[in-house]
Amino acid sequence: MSVGLEHYLILSAIIFSIGLYGSLSKRSAVVILMCIELMLNAANISLVAFSRFVTPVLLTGQVFSIFSILVAASEVTVGLAIIIAIYRHHETIDVSKINILKW
Repeated sequence: MSVGLEHYLILSAIIFSIGLYGSLSKRSAVVILMCIELMLNAANISLVAFSRFVTPVLLTGQVFSIFSILVAASEVTVGLAIIIAIYRHHETIDVSKINILKW
């Protein structure tokens, strides 16, 4: 049995679903950021799998995946800076207890 495109897409869908569930159900801002990273990694798996099985000679999926990883790294940097600023002001990172409009 060989691993085909369907297997990678199923894996990507499972990882994306776990990230979506975590980002919608958790309260901690750090956990929400980690779940968003899971969703971005699931998209990267899909990009690389499609590139590998549809156009194996070209490296377009891998290039898009690298750009996505770079964007995700900058997103985490900005997100963590915002979370640290909110923690310094409110002394909590529970998103249900933070109301930004009442600073």
